[in-house]
Amino acid sequence: HPVVGRRGIMRPYLLQGHERPITVVKYNYDGDLLFSASKDQVPSVWRSENGERLGTFDGHKGTIWDLDCDRFSKHLLTASADATCKMWSCETGECLKNFPHRGPVRGVAWAEDNRRFATISDPFVDHNAKISIFDIQSDSVEPIKEIDIPKEIKRTNATNITWTYLNEHLLVSMDNGYIRLYDPETGRIVNEFMAHEKKINRLQFNLDKTLFITSSADFTSKLYDAVNLKHLKTYKTDRPVNDAVISEQKDHILLGGGQEAMSVTTTSGKVGKFETRFFHLVYEEEFGCVKGHFGPINAIAINPNGMNYASGAEDGYVRLHHFDKSYLDMKDPVPEADEPVDDE
Repeated sequence: HPVVGRRGIMRPYLLQGHERPITVVKYNYDGDLLFSASKDQVPSVWRSENGERLGTFDGHKGTIWDLDCDRFSKHLLTASADATCKMWSCETGECLKNFPHRGPVRGVAWAEDNRRFATISDPFVDHNAKISIFDIQSDSVEPIKEIDIPKEIKRTNATNITWTYLNEHLLVSMDNGYIRLYDPETGRIVNEFMAHEKKINRLQFNLDKTLFITSSADFTSKLYDAVNLKHLKTYKTDRPVNDAVISEQKDHILLGGGQEAMSVTTTSGKVGKFETRFFHLVYEEEFGCVKGHFGPINAIAINPNGMNYASGAEDGYVRLHHFDKSYLDMKDPVPEADEPVDDE
């Protein structure tokens, strides 16, 4: 489709609030706020309508690897390499609680009751990697449940954690390409399967948690049925995929990636050629791209209302793109469209 990414059409807002590479961007449930975090220790919140920065959350002493905002945009959780997870007031930016861990915290996710949340932390010295579940209404900042991820032959770290529908299970992606399903009550592994040959960088659900998409360093992104964990589609690219999202309003997938940051200088990547790629969810075909970043894209998020999307990259910028009319009005091709259709 020629319109997506053609110069002068989708003019993005350039959100300059971070000094280091972006690690995660996320919208709140209502889609009016955009949260971003980077390796500079200070997460920011922006108004998604116009890219205005509303404030920052100051207090971490290490890279922020993940963040999650609750259903009513009241509390924000941030997971950091300083071995803590903090809970903030979205309104005031005040740190309400600090949850210490034994190693760098890699991921965090609210449960659907907005009371509990789960984190994953990396192994540190004698401590194994752990999944921890906390209750924010408890007086203690100790986890109510800890699940050990034991060392195997090779050290495996968890890269992402999410609750499945109605908090039934915890879905954890690993850096060896496996996906595990844990029971949050007993801590047992309910299911485990190999999704990718290399590290899974990110795993994202759609809004109603019926589908999830993985992004991997093996140059592919895969769509799964979240109920029976069946593999549905594969989106192939020519470079590592760092993040992928499912559009809520259209049958489209947005992919972001690029070579590893350390090998960028050795390749002939032209200026600003790191693009977000648009794929058809059903046909697995790439139909457009949006260029602009000066480094690999590390994080992508799409507004639940389908009107805009944000991408954050190694260059430290978040680009907030509002879709133009031609994209919003665009009809997806239907293979049977040339057959005559009765109006009755």
